[in-house]
Amino acid sequence: MTLTDELKARGLIEHSSATPDEILSAPRTAYVGVDPTADSLHVGHLALILLMKRLGDAGNTLFFLVGGGTGQIGDPKEKGERPMLTEDIVAENTRALKSQLKKLLGETPFTMVDNADWLLSVKLVPFLREVGKYFTVNDLIKRDIIKKRLDTPDESISYTEFTYSLLQGFDYLTLNEKYGVDLQVGGSDQWTNILSGVDLVRKKLGNQVFAIGMPLVTDASGKKFGKSEGNAVWLDPEKTSPFQFYQFWMNLPDEGLEKYLKAYTFLPLPDIEALMEKHRQSPADREAQETLARLVTEIVHGPAATAQAAATTDALFGDTPFTELSRDAVAVALSEAPSVALGSSDLDGGYSLAEALVTGGLASSKSEARRLIEGKGITLSGQTIENPDQKIFPGDLSHGFSLVRKGKRGVLILVLK
Repeated sequence: MTLTDELKARGLIEHSSATPDEILSAPRTAYVGVDPTADSLHVGHLALILLMKRLGDAGNTLFFLVGGGTGQIGDPKEKGERPMLTEDIVAENTRALKSQLKKLLGETPFTMVDNADWLLSVKLVPFLREVGKYFTVNDLIKRDIIKKRLDTPDESISYTEFTYSLLQGFDYLTLNEKYGVDLQVGGSDQWTNILSGVDLVRKKLGNQVFAIGMPLVTDASGKKFGKSEGNAVWLDPEKTSPFQFYQFWMNLPDEGLEKYLKAYTFLPLPDIEALMEKHRQSPADREAQETLARLVTEIVHGPAATAQAAATTDALFGDTPFTELSRDAVAVALSEAPSVALGSSDLDGGYSLAEALVTGGLASSKSEARRLIEGKGITLSGQTIENPDQKIFPGDLSHGFSLVRKGKRGVLILVLK
């Protein structure tokens, strides 16, 4: 299978400035840009980064552009103007993103560039004469986001945001002149901006360059991933822990699993098809979700953190006894799951399980807790509890811990202090 066939089969090409076969028939120098509006990338960015890795592993040259200049402007969004970040914050975010990209690409060679290196030294009048004249206002106001903003009362757009397309096009022009970059890759939501760069390079330099637009990868509700959407799943373990990251993939609904497996993993396509067939026959096993969670978490956080996240997941929500967890996995569980610490004085006369449920947040009141227990919705150390007056004694925490479950996803760790 050729690279073009592979990308098509994985559903990674939605738009292209020429046929994908023409674009990828020769080695390209490709780039993708990321604006440092936060100090971490998220899973929306990850899909594009992995697409670039596929290009790099196939012999193409990779450039990653961090927008230290455009990040001070911010591309237009559908509602409201992005907050203006200070130069110090943009610089700090830029350093963080560069570090993440180096970790994600691993041994795949690439070059990092920062458009602050040229945009911050551009003079206004020469820029307007040499770049601005190639853009028409007629064309710019027809672009989806700008048009929506102009057509919506109280959603005017500033001149600052309006010029973003010119800056992005200038990036492509600069990269083509300095490094021979001839392919830009981006999300389909950026397609008109990307084409502006293709047109600018052709008009200004007479060079033929190309573009590929990847379909937007959305969450289960169909929303684009991102900070402004409030659904960002961060790649920084301080923002989204490896356990939470693993859980995100584990909790995905069946719909869209195949799309995620194709975009976010390097699992061969025949293996994906075989896995999805098994999933269709036995969806309750959630083997597809587990495979997706494991492979993507390994890419972002490494095998050790993935193993801990998987072990903790199976202990909290699966069949592995909580007492079999390693010390590190126990630490992960305690940091991620709600817990109630009980001392010897609490347990001597027996501690009310109903009260523990309320304290741990699995029930809003003792009466609700008792109803849950009577309805056989609560287990203690794997045993279904039916007595609403059930007490917890020291023997229930013989290993220092005991796991309480409410249904399939509600968990509470009782800890002996």
